[in-house]
Amino acid sequence: MKIAYSNKRLGRGKRALISLANQIIEEYQAQDFDVTLRQLYYQMVARDMIPNTVNSYQRLGKAINDGRMTGLVDWEAIVDLTRELRGRNHWDSPLAFIDDAATWFHKDLWVDQSTRPEVWVEKDALRNVVHRACTRFDVPYFVCRGYPSVSEMWLAAQRILERTRNDQDTIIIHLGDHDPSGVDMSRDIFDRLDTFLGHEGVDEWLEVKRIALNMDQIQEYDPPPNPTKLTDSRAGKYIQQYGYESWELDALEPNTLITLIQNKIGEVIGDLDQMKVRIKEEIHGQQRIKNTRSLLH
Repeated sequence: MKIAYSNKRLGRGKRALISLANQIIEEYQAQDFDVTLRQLYYQMVARDMIPNTVNSYQRLGKAINDGRMTGLVDWEAIVDLTRELRGRNHWDSPLAFIDDAATWFHKDLWVDQSTRPEVWVEKDALRNVVHRACTRFDVPYFVCRGYPSVSEMWLAAQRILERTRNDQDTIIIHLGDHDPSGVDMSRDIFDRLDTFLGHEGVDEWLEVKRIALNMDQIQEYDPPPNPTKLTDSRAGKYIQQYGYESWELDALEPNTLITLIQNKIGEVIGDLDQMKVRIKEEIHGQQRIKNTRSLLH
């Protein structure tokens, strides 16, 4: 929705920048993806529309703000995932509630599988992308926002221990930036879980698999580099191995990330036929709920 609240005259350069931004915004909207300002910036850098500098990012932010105020940029196009209004859901009638409730009925698709996956992602900005990748396969996901807290790590360990009692292994599919801390997070997740799980034999029933961002993907997709943060305490080891450039996960296209996640989930499924049985049971259960609508007439 484009609404003008200002008649401010924008310069030719700013209008051109807004036009380029709108091209990418419209691509995201056509695929029903949200986009953050940072994702928009990295997509523009990756396409050589703008340089990869702090000033360039700030200039884009100001252009988007002016574009919104003058009716050139859709107000709903750029999302801020760190701030949102929360409240109760509402329905116009009991029938509408039943229709919604039917879609909430799900079977555990992984109860008969030997391994149960979780997807952990470093960046909150990618929450909606990971949600879309995971929901179809009934895989839970966790937004770490950097290094996970000790509370969340302990809770994860309890989930994993409960699965071992049911003879299920766990794989944590991890996605993070390719920078000193982002790379180290994959190691940190396993090591801290190892502490809570008692060390002995953990690697036989727990795997932490980093699927992005890895160097082979950087070479394939060529995301824009950033200078490695020398103030990061892990920078020295990182620079020895990878050099002075780092890369952000946000720079990959949403569909690329979805494909990476779903391909890995597909590898984890051991008994596809049994999963199909559970899916059929789920569909049947949803239909039974919808059939109760007749009781309200």
